[in-house]
Order: sequence, then structure tokens, then C-alpha cells
Amino acid sequence: MSSNAQAQHGEYKVVGGKLVVADLIVADGSIAEANINGDFFLEPDEALDDLNAALTGLPVDAGHGTIRDAVVHGLRDGAEMIGFDAAAVATAVRRALGHASTWGDHEWEILPPRDLPIATNVALDEVITRDVAAGRRRPTLRLWDWSERAVVIGSFQSLQNEVDADAAAAHDVTVMRRISGGGAMFMEAGNCITYSLCVPVSLVDGMSFADSYPFLDAWVMEALAEVGIDAHYKPLNDIATAHGKIGGAAQKRLANGGLLHHVTMSYDIDADKMMQVLRIGREKISDKGIASAKKRVDPLKRQAGRSRADIFEVMMGVFEKRYGARRGELDADTLARAEALAQEKFLTEEWLQRVP
Repeated sequence: MSSNAQAQHGEYKVVGGKLVVADLIVADGSIAEANINGDFFLEPDEALDDLNAALTGLPVDAGHGTIRDAVVHGLRDGAEMIGFDAAAVATAVRRALGHASTWGDHEWEILPPRDLPIATNVALDEVITRDVAAGRRRPTLRLWDWSERAVVIGSFQSLQNEVDADAAAAHDVTVMRRISGGGAMFMEAGNCITYSLCVPVSLVDGMSFADSYPFLDAWVMEALAEVGIDAHYKPLNDIATAHGKIGGAAQKRLANGGLLHHVTMSYDIDADKMMQVLRIGREKISDKGIASAKKRVDPLKRQAGRSRADIFEVMMGVFEKRYGARRGELDADTLARAEALAQEKFLTEEWLQRVP
């Protein structure tokens, strides 16, 4: 073994699959030896030698795709990987090399709900995500709260196609555009549960968007189970139960290495008002056979039988337990920067109308 050789270890548990472990010897900027192991299945036995040989010699800064392709091309014809795949091997290797991270690699902070204007909430997503990527703050779970009536549309949605301007004005609805994609959110005070995860993109290194959604929200599925709701992901980004959709997620991956992931779940929404304000909402609700003008969409309130504050508390408790997170407070500097960004960007017509 070279005098500068280092042993490095990484693990990756496939969502719904098996554990893949990468034990590497790294020397002179490359993988000198590789030992892939775990509780997966691989046929024939000799294919394990192919895996290890495919990784040996790769540079330590090899990207996820490079590692994945090396594994694919290195396996003999007819080899079968069961419970894992080449992408899972690449993630385990990237974790061993320090390029990909796990939940346990980070110290987590929770920012409990705080009543803030919708524009400030949207701006905080960008400010905190950039701070996390720059190493200025710990990865953060932030729970939203607000008092105004609002609609928050996705980054790429057409304003005129999504929002009935006359109805929005009549109901005194603030219309805001966020930085992530996805659909429109109708948000009266107390009618939904919204949270943001601001994390380094290393946490989802090599994952497809489809895989990253349930990975980032596994904790909230546990929290929902604790309040009596059996929820699951419906690809790509819907959270559902046997009774139908209860929420949706959206993401934005920033160029500086930050990832914003947020979710809105319906607690007790006035369906009639939503149908008036959101054009697309009319068709979505009509598909569910909701005809009454007084009908409410209340899956969390009805299925859990718990107050919104109680559900927030369970969510924070589960996140603390799973990831060793600690609760903090939104500091004055971060809030001030978010308020400034709201004025400079999110409250401008230029941003709101960027997709007319």
C-alpha cells in the first residue's frame, strides 16, 4: 500500500431496496482498491469482482454519472443486480469519497412556525438555501406561518393561466411567484401546512428528482403516521393517502450547491374560494365531484383529528428524533435580508409577470 493511501468508507440504503457499502483505498488521487459489499443480491458471484475492478483506477473526483457508467460497462454480460443498481453503487462510492453526504453527516436546525408575510416566506427560502450552500448556516427545516390570504405559483407557471385576477382582487389575495417549479398553492391563514428544507445538494448526490422527493420526505411520512395518516408518494411529487392527494412538493437546485425542497399539505381549505381564485383549481376540484359551494378540502384535519399546531409539533418532534436536530430562532440578519430580497425581487411585477 502506498504511504499516502487512505481507507474510506461510504454507505447507501436504496429506497425500498438494499444496503450498498463501499470500502475504498484511495492513493495518489484515485481509487487504488475497491470493496463493494452489502445485503444485496448479485448473480453470478464473479460479478462482484467486475464491480470492484470497474471502480479501481477511477479518479477521486469522478462524478456520479462517470462512476455509474463505469459499473454498467464493467459488468459481464448477463450479470443481474437485485435490490440495488449501478447508481446506488455510485452513491455509496461518492459518499466514501466525501462528495455525497448523509443525514447524519450534518447538524440540523429547525425553525418553528412564525407568522410572516408571504413575500418574506418565499424570500426566506432563497436566502436560507444560499446560506446553507455557502456554509453560513446549518441545513434547516423551516415551518411556515402567515396571516394573509395568498396564492403562491410555481416558477414556470403562467400567471394569467393559473390565477383569476378579478377573483383574487375581490378576495384580497396576494399573488406571489416562488423560485421552485410545481403547481399553485392556495394559502389562507391556518388552511394548510407548509415547510421548507434547505439542504446541501450533496445530500441527494446522484439521485433523480423522482427518487429525491420520497427520500427527503421520509420523515414527514413517519410524522403523518404518528397522527394516524397512512401517506405515500405518488410520482412525481404528490403526497397521497387511500382517500386521494393531500399535498405536493417542489424543488429548486441552486447553482451554488444548495437545494430547496418544500411541501404544502391541505389542512382545511375553502374549496369554493380556491376554485374562484385558481383557474386550474376549478378542474381539479370538479374531478373530485365537489359541487357544494361550502365544501372544504380538509384531509389532514379530518383524517388526523388534530389541530394544525399539534401536527406541527409532531413533525418537529419526528425530525428531531430522526436527525438529532435542534430548534432555533430566525435571526434578525437573515430576516432583514429576506425582507430586502422580497422588496427587490418577489414583490416586483417583473418577477411576478416573468411568465405572463
